[in-house]
Amino acid sequence: MIRITLKLLLKATLAVVLLGGILGTLVWYQYRDFLAQPLEIPDQGMTLTIPQGMSLRGLAARLEKDGILDDARLLRLYGRLHHEATRIKAGEYHLPSGLTPVALLDLLVAGKTISHSITLVEGWTFEQMMRAIHAHKQLEHQLKGLSNEEIMARLGHAGEHPEGRFFPDTYHFPRGFSDLELLRRAYDAMEAQLAAAWKEREENLPLETPYEMLILASIVEKETGQAGERDRIAGVFIRRLQKGMKLQTDPTVIYGMGASYKGNIRRKDLRKATPYNTYVIPGLPPTPICMPGRDALLAVAHPAKEKALYFVARGDGSHQFSATLKQHNAAVRKYQLGK
Repeated sequence: MIRITLKLLLKATLAVVLLGGILGTLVWYQYRDFLAQPLEIPDQGMTLTIPQGMSLRGLAARLEKDGILDDARLLRLYGRLHHEATRIKAGEYHLPSGLTPVALLDLLVAGKTISHSITLVEGWTFEQMMRAIHAHKQLEHQLKGLSNEEIMARLGHAGEHPEGRFFPDTYHFPRGFSDLELLRRAYDAMEAQLAAAWKEREENLPLETPYEMLILASIVEKETGQAGERDRIAGVFIRRLQKGMKLQTDPTVIYGMGASYKGNIRRKDLRKATPYNTYVIPGLPPTPICMPGRDALLAVAHPAKEKALYFVARGDGSHQFSATLKQHNAAVRKYQLGK
């Protein structure tokens, strides 16, 4: 009796083992096919946004519910086996058609999020820059409604005038990146560019501080119509400062006029005393008048070695440079008055 019972037990055990093996094999093939089978993604691809703190379990359940994934359990299993379950990163992702579950997890673990961008343009004022930032839909807006002083305080630079402090460039960032973080990046970039230009500047420039270089570079930026003239324009201003001559540059006058500037500078505007009217004040204005680019900074660091003390616009974006007032007046009559 005992012998019969043992035989039955052995047969039952063998049957269970065989059945388990068959089921295990079926599960293995199902798992293998799942990993190689493309997800149900439209031909044009799709955008997937993973909020901060979302787990692989929650993501898999959402993808299964949306019909993108066949079996959430198998994705979780793969994530655990390959130690990726806790490594997915929040953000906005583009999922191309044909993406497999394995490639999906690789993408999410690598954090290859969609990159958005904004371009801060050389020559923009702080006001123009902030308008563009406020209008950008992919940025998280934390600075709307704040004054210039409050913005600089939030950046950790309370008391600094914001004009010219931010480097004009194209900045890339993921969705949810804040306008405050963007300004920090642009501020630090300008600090680095200005420090580099100041370090390599030529000797005997009439500039006492890097900030004075920034101010003059902003004027060069606004005066330059053709990139190749930046060092020549910088040279004119450097020589005028060395000789104690007033800079007499229209962009500073326009900046000082603020909202009252309507497109033309009148004679009374040139005579009106403002901190930025370089036809009236000696030396540099108190702050930059725009965001200068790297080339403008380097032009001030390495001004052209010429004799010109004047320049006038030719009307095609270039300038006529003159060494004497007589030559300059002749150039004004030719290019500005049409005589």
